[in-house]
Amino acid sequence: MSRWLSNVAQALQALNVHRRRAALSVLGITIGIAAVMAVGTISRGGNHLIYRELETFGLNSVWLYRNWNTQDVSLREKRGSGIENADYDGLNRDREQLGIRHISPIVDAPHNWISKQGNREANAQIIGVGRDYTTIANDKLIAGRLFNQNDIDTRQAVVMLAPQIVSILIEPGTDPIGQQIYIDGKRFLVVGLLAEKSRDFLASIGSSGGQNANDRILLPYTVIQRMLGHKEIRNLQLEVEEFDEAETVAQNARQRLLDNHPKGFDYRAETMASYIETTNRILNGVAIIGIVSASISLLVGGMGIMNVMGTAVLERTREIGVRKAIGAREKDIMTQFLMEAGLISAIGGLMGLLVGTVASIVLAKVTGFPLIPSPMQVMLALVISIVVGLLSGFFPARRAARMKPVKALRSE
Repeated sequence: MSRWLSNVAQALQALNVHRRRAALSVLGITIGIAAVMAVGTISRGGNHLIYRELETFGLNSVWLYRNWNTQDVSLREKRGSGIENADYDGLNRDREQLGIRHISPIVDAPHNWISKQGNREANAQIIGVGRDYTTIANDKLIAGRLFNQNDIDTRQAVVMLAPQIVSILIEPGTDPIGQQIYIDGKRFLVVGLLAEKSRDFLASIGSSGGQNANDRILLPYTVIQRMLGHKEIRNLQLEVEEFDEAETVAQNARQRLLDNHPKGFDYRAETMASYIETTNRILNGVAIIGIVSASISLLVGGMGIMNVMGTAVLERTREIGVRKAIGAREKDIMTQFLMEAGLISAIGGLMGLLVGTVASIVLAKVTGFPLIPSPMQVMLALVISIVVGLLSGFFPARRAARMKPVKALRSE
């Protein structure tokens, strides 16, 4: 231990002799580590943000639609959604067998339906859903109640409103619960208020999933069917028991629909797992590109250390000769110079961690993104900085260690 402390003291003394040169090398490593940390932190924050918004759709969700893009022309010509109440009832009845935890029909109202209360109007997304829809889609209730099975079976004229619709239709200062609104001229009772959902980031990157979830009006799907005069369902949304089984459950449910409508329609199944896989692939690709780009700064810092240590070896050739003449081994010389390179990189790494952490906290406050670096990321950055320093100092240290004492002492 005392020998190591002595080596550290000698390394600090040597670096102190050329403070400006050592400071520039430290700065190079600081910038490199801060850049790598910033990219990693931003990638981690973006990943967290996207996952948080994907959760608003339900991470275990599966969607079943009619496939309008089938290559079979005869299947494209037939009208209708291809999914009816009987299909939903059958899947719901056998959901345990199929690995389905929850299932809900989704029926869209025409875009020209207007929602009103008094002289207030809203062109909202009007969606007919089943009892399990809010559970599948991770909708939270902030007031009132959810739909129950009686609402569905008896086609009760009740609605749940999202926050944006409340602000448009309901008079400020009025309790929305118990208020009456009109949809396409039919009166409905407000029984529940949904919590706000954020999909701003998905919308900003042009994702089709970034649709506004805060301008929805939910009502029993049977009510919309009665108003439209049919029993069709636009699509079914399922929640599977296990995330890893989503694709299998989706294909089994799709096959059930195909069996119910032989030679009538084609269907497609989409899973949130596939969106998550795509998201991971994109985020990982962006993170790798960013880290590689940021690592260039670290590479420049490493070259700076190599240059500083090479210069130090040249300047201290006679010192090396004297030390070897009085019995210093190659190992001792090499350890001394590696210690100096390691100290430069360690100090630069610590400063880089400090700069990167402060920058992340500031960005988190400014942007609202979760950009706090993880402990693992901090440790990895510090290890990388030390490794870069040792690798950069290896060749100059080896050159110093292999010098012949006689030649070193003759050096001017």
